[in-house]
Amino acid sequence: MSAVLDNRHSLLPGRFEFLMGLYAENYHRLTRLFAPQQLAPGRYVSNVDDGLAVHLHVQECHPYTLELELTYDFVDAHTGQRAPSAQLRMYTDAHVAEALHCHPGRHLWQVLGPFSPAHTVFQHRLRMNGFLSRWLEYLAEQGHSIGTLEPQPESCEDGRE
Repeated sequence: MSAVLDNRHSLLPGRFEFLMGLYAENYHRLTRLFAPQQLAPGRYVSNVDDGLAVHLHVQECHPYTLELELTYDFVDAHTGQRAPSAQLRMYTDAHVAEALHCHPGRHLWQVLGPFSPAHTVFQHRLRMNGFLSRWLEYLAEQGHSIGTLEPQPESCEDGRE
């Protein structure tokens, strides 16, 4: 048998490598789309001809990480929050971005339970980050970009002046 067929598993990435690849892909898509590492903390809205406003909230900026929220201008009837919504963390030194959770106001442990098996957590991370990758691709196809982002004034509703 040939060496290639004997070592076929080394040619196909494992699930962990695939997830890390998704994180890198999401970082590069997000950077090309909105360049959030160049934005000041605050709220931004992107409007294009599709009528679906996209909200980007740069929540925190640290030397090597950014905390972001990406949403549409839809309001979920059950939660009263914008949906879909993705809480993101970008690691600017490692060039990866991960979706931390895609449920408004809920953390991973609230979605999966406090003692979920590692396999369940891993599968959930794959789904969330796959969703994020497709969503970012869709937003780019619709024409959203750093050029369509407009800063929004902070409102008192957010608990800020």
